[in-house]
Amino acid sequence: MARRAEIRLTRRVLLGGSAGLALTALLAACGAEEAPATNAPTAPTATTGAAARATTAAPAATTAAAPVAIKDTIKVGIVTSRSGPLQSYGEQYLDGLELGLDYATQGTGQVKGHKIEFAIKDDAGVPDTAVAAAKDFIGQGMKILAGSVVSGVALQVAPLAEQNQILFISGPAATDGVTGINEYTFRSGRQSYQDILTAKSFLDTPRGKTVLVFAQDTAFGQSNVAAVKAVLGPEGATVDQLLVAQDAKDFAPFAQQIKDRKPDLLFVAWAGTTVTPMWTALDGQGVLASTRVVTGLDQRVSYPVFGPAADKLAFLSHYVYQAPQNDANAFLTERLKAKGKTPDLFTPDGFTAAQMIVRAIGEADGADVDRMLKALEGYSFKGPKGDYTIRKEDHALLQPMFQVKLVRQGDAFEPQPVSTLAPDQVAPPVKKS
Repeated sequence: MARRAEIRLTRRVLLGGSAGLALTALLAACGAEEAPATNAPTAPTATTGAAARATTAAPAATTAAAPVAIKDTIKVGIVTSRSGPLQSYGEQYLDGLELGLDYATQGTGQVKGHKIEFAIKDDAGVPDTAVAAAKDFIGQGMKILAGSVVSGVALQVAPLAEQNQILFISGPAATDGVTGINEYTFRSGRQSYQDILTAKSFLDTPRGKTVLVFAQDTAFGQSNVAAVKAVLGPEGATVDQLLVAQDAKDFAPFAQQIKDRKPDLLFVAWAGTTVTPMWTALDGQGVLASTRVVTGLDQRVSYPVFGPAADKLAFLSHYVYQAPQNDANAFLTERLKAKGKTPDLFTPDGFTAAQMIVRAIGEADGADVDRMLKALEGYSFKGPKGDYTIRKEDHALLQPMFQVKLVRQGDAFEPQPVSTLAPDQVAPPVKKS
């Protein structure tokens, strides 16, 4: 990882027609909740462009901080999906971001006299659109960007952070490529390697087994293939892959290919709106009955798709609200319940991003980027999932992961925690610069 002083010598501001970035159409996701209601004010309406999304009401679960004279307003550029295939992930992230700011600032929306406002732009899941939005925010003088739910987006925005010497906190985007990509990039969600280490916890031994990764042909899917090979390959497993186009609609032919290959373990890494027809095809073709299947538990809206097949699957989980027992998670759950919502898969990623932003600005006493980076490196804190640590060497976010099962409750399903894996059990290897 290049040193910041060296980067300054070669700094080039990429606004307008930047020559150094090859933009691709790579679209991939990161790639998956109730308590007593409290008296909570109505959430402020999110806006786009240079307009701000800020929270000022004191949270029910914390004591309001004493008023502090406002020195300035620091705007944070949020580039995330408010439309497109992963719109729901982006909305979950924004729900968490709003409440995380409220929690971390004790309802004041400011830290040490610095008022924090979020300016939000929709990337629609398209890297080109995200890069244009990021450049616009940089051109407005913003020193902090956050929000990517799409892996391909995060991989394109991260170089902008380095080239323009700003802090970038990627969101739910799970590609391992974000970790250690440069000194200016952090993440508020998990990465694919942590998913795979959680999947490994379901196996007695990988030696001599054939593992097939079934995923979309995106940065997220490719990252999962690479992670499975890196984790299970050295332990004696033969790892194969079946990648399909993200816009595929008919999954019956792929289900037949899976049956023909007869893997000992099928690892499914999926994201987006096609999850329902995909699982329907696999179950209809008998895949779930003929092989052991491990997959990540996706967002809540996807639960019904498993139906009677739910007990045929082993689920790893980034987050379910029923598992962690801590103040941050209770606050998140209670405040969303008051709004008629339930925490979902990527709600904690927004919450954690807000905690990181408040930490960075507070410790730097403003938007001094060097001081913000130092404040985050090695930072340990408690968030909705439990204990987090930002690893200094490569900015990996160490965090718990979960084993869960789906259980029927009336006409619906709810996740039931089975086991919590400690952060060190699912820590990815340090990425060398």
